[in-house]
Amino acid sequence: MATRTERQGAVGILVNPSSGRDVRRLAARARQQTIEAKRNQVARIAVGIAAAGARTAVVMQDPMRAATAALEHIGIDIEVEVLDVGASLKAADTSAATEKMRAFGCGAIVVLGGDGTNRIVAGTWPDAPLVPLSTGTNNVFPILAEATMAGAAAGLIAADRIPLDSVSTQAKIVHIESATGPTIALIDAVRLEGDHKGNLMPFDPPLLRDIVLTRAEPAAIGMSPIGGLLLPCSFNDDFGVHVRCTDHEGGGRPLLAPISPGLYGTVHIADVRRVELGERIAISGPGVLAFDGDREVILREGEQAFATIRRDGPRVIDVARALHEAARLGLYLDRGPFHDSHGDAPGCC
Repeated sequence: MATRTERQGAVGILVNPSSGRDVRRLAARARQQTIEAKRNQVARIAVGIAAAGARTAVVMQDPMRAATAALEHIGIDIEVEVLDVGASLKAADTSAATEKMRAFGCGAIVVLGGDGTNRIVAGTWPDAPLVPLSTGTNNVFPILAEATMAGAAAGLIAADRIPLDSVSTQAKIVHIESATGPTIALIDAVRLEGDHKGNLMPFDPPLLRDIVLTRAEPAAIGMSPIGGLLLPCSFNDDFGVHVRCTDHEGGGRPLLAPISPGLYGTVHIADVRRVELGERIAISGPGVLAFDGDREVILREGEQAFATIRRDGPRVIDVARALHEAARLGLYLDRGPFHDSHGDAPGCC
């Protein structure tokens, strides 16, 4: 296999075809994400990658051809590497593609998905250089950015035109230890009482008991604003938040929070506190543990799990910082023509 130097300039474009299309959107008022919209984003990302000076776009082959169809006739000077991981629209597809992109030597990955998709990427490649673009339902970790410029930022990093450390910050993540083994969450680890493993519906507020947050954002959707409306905590803050909840019969202070797009719920707050990085939080059963919205671990009566927030997650590339740095260095000056096969700038008509 070629070395990183030989494959300098490769950017992964990792698309979750299923993100933004699950039952949680039907239970709220979120907009469905179509495959056509994702293909359009992939094409714009590739244009940005090429304009930044990167040479290769690496994509996963999937049954819905979310990425491959977008790049078949794009008409720009970029090579496309297609990875066949035997994709079958399962979470394992994301993990397998991430591992292959890492082995290929990708200098950055643009991820089209939600908190859950990025959690799988982080679990496979812990310090992956990411530009996470939002396409999921209750998103906090991914960003809202124009796909062209997201590709440009990733391309500048992958082509080694800008140092990764100068325009990225390592994310906070929750490390969870339980009887089933270690796992992580990018935004929230939640214990619910009376729920069940694998449930895909939005969380029912009376069932919430413990919420451990790396980010408590008042303007977000999901679990994050439950902490954010009480004790705000952003991406750059070196602490987290632990919220303890109860049902309405258990007392607590009622908090109206946006638990899903277009859907508010009343959560009864027993306690909220700041959590220092490295602090070990005990979570006692019974209940089901959910990580970034996915209910995965059963915690029985008397069992405990432990959560610790550390800043050792993916390196999130700041798109605006990367383009500001490119401007400061004059990286888009005097590069000569950047034309497609028709003689027009890519994206022009």
